[in-house]
Amino acid sequence: MSTENLSRNDAVKKIKELSEKAKFCMFCTELEKLPINTRPMSLQETDDEGNLWFISSDASNKNFQIKDDNRVQLIFMNNSDSEYLSVFGEANIYKDRATIEDKWSSMANAWFDGKDDPNVSIIRVTPKDTYYWDTKAGKLVSLITFAAAAITGNKTDNSDGIEGKAEI
Repeated sequence: MSTENLSRNDAVKKIKELSEKAKFCMFCTELEKLPINTRPMSLQETDDEGNLWFISSDASNKNFQIKDDNRVQLIFMNNSDSEYLSVFGEANIYKDRATIEDKWSSMANAWFDGKDDPNVSIIRVTPKDTYYWDTKAGKLVSLITFAAAAITGNKTDNSDGIEGKAEI
């Protein structure tokens, strides 16, 4: 596994690529308490600045926890391609009509009575510390490489993988 730290535009591109491909993450709050409060969340979008956007109920424990401490950890996994992303950041909650209109998805109707539901809120997570793990060639090539190493008895150098910080 080689290391490639990314900055600004390349970092935003990698965060957007991995988060939107995974689409779901484990959204962690109250990071100073154990066990850490974690729940699955569906990503609405990752914008061109690298911010991650979610639709959430303003009456949820998650929102109450963010109001007390806005530090969050997001963990994305795309197991099918062996791609992973960890985002530590600051969450901000929006209740204004313009943001709700901009970020609304009809998929959220499963949890809300439309975008006018008074419990609809939007969460923006601004990344502060981000780390990624990716395969250059994809999971199939990685599996073939590992299988060949196991059959031949040779060690793999794991060179098709890449990891690093993505600093915006």
